[in-house]
Amino acid sequence: YVGVPLAATIQAWFIPLIILEFALLFGLFAVKRKPGINLIVMFSFVFMTGLMLAPLLSFTLGMSGGASIIGNAFAMTSVIVAAMSFFAIKTKADITSYGKPLMIALFVVIGFSIVNIFLGNPMLSVIISAAVVFLFSILVVYDTQNIMRGAYETPIDGAIALYLDFLNIFTALLQLLGIFGNED
Repeated sequence: YVGVPLAATIQAWFIPLIILEFALLFGLFAVKRKPGINLIVMFSFVFMTGLMLAPLLSFTLGMSGGASIIGNAFAMTSVIVAAMSFFAIKTKADITSYGKPLMIALFVVIGFSIVNIFLGNPMLSVIISAAVVFLFSILVVYDTQNIMRGAYETPIDGAIALYLDFLNIFTALLQLLGIFGNED
């Protein structure tokens, strides 16, 4: 909740802050093999993504039962990520070969999200959020298995992959619970 009091300011500076967030992400990949600086950039990126959640959290807190919605979304996300990681560790199925189809699915979801920015269709928002939860749940399995196989060049790669999986599931669940859990 660090950035929640700053939600209006963050929203007003959204474009420059999102550019900074992406710059930190790309910068992270540039310095991922440089001990020390890689952690500083990673934590800066994580802080920035958390800060960028402030408008969504502030909006949700303004709803009837908003704090419960946030708590439930966080708890559900934690259970999903833990369960999918456990599945990834225990299953004999190799999900790592599905990287290309998963990336195509991700680009399709991103494409529909961009289209819906202009359409503003609530039903499409629900479908997109549900697709994000489903897709990133599978990506948790994919990323966990890649971490176990040592497929990532550095631990930073695996950490960021799982962090982004968690973040995307959380925001999608927050949106779904906000839509269906709001009594207003």
